[in-house]
Amino acid sequence: MLFIDDIVLIDETRGGVNAKLEVWRQTLESKGFKLSKSKIKYLECKFSKGMHERRSGSEDWYSGYPKRDSFKYLGSIINGNEEIDEDVTHRIGAGWMRWRLASGIFCDKNVPPGLKGKFYKVVVRPTMLYGAECWPAKKSHDQKMKVAEMRMLRWMCGHTRKDRITNKVIRDKVGVASIEDKLRESSLRWFGHVKRRDIDAPVMRCEKLSRTGLKKGKGRPKKYWGEVIR
Repeated sequence: MLFIDDIVLIDETRGGVNAKLEVWRQTLESKGFKLSKSKIKYLECKFSKGMHERRSGSEDWYSGYPKRDSFKYLGSIINGNEEIDEDVTHRIGAGWMRWRLASGIFCDKNVPPGLKGKFYKVVVRPTMLYGAECWPAKKSHDQKMKVAEMRMLRWMCGHTRKDRITNKVIRDKVGVASIEDKLRESSLRWFGHVKRRDIDAPVMRCEKLSRTGLKKGKGRPKKYWGEVIR
């Protein structure tokens, strides 16, 4: 028995998605597998209100199944509204969980600050930056990550904000660079991987997707990954 909790779908047309899902279902059943319909949930990404309204009357494979606004996929939180606020908050929480598991080392006064910093860079920071290379991060997201990290570093050094010690002094003491720089570094590293792929690779197709003809909502356009890279 094969149970599917969440399904991630990327296709250019809704009809194409339905057709591929039907082929997928028939293939699984021909091999003796069966989908657990009681566990199927779906997420719909509304890239355009106009597009959603035009297609809302059509019959889809997921009619009758519960709808979710977000779900976790490979450790990242995917939202239907294209925002990453929930994912950023989740990564910060995961970082704090790792920090607490190693608090015996981070809070030990007999461990040199430089060694604590090295341990932090190996254990905590990779957890906080997991999936960050694809984030269309805003300044507010950078600030949230920075605040969380500085709280950890000050705690490791046995200081609080009341001690009036600058962030730079704390970072130099533990030998940890700014998390903003690391966010930028991870995005540019992923950008290099994308550019080195073949022109027919799926990731290259996603990068070149055109959104012309879609209705724009009110307010400033949402920030996307290519804008972060520029």
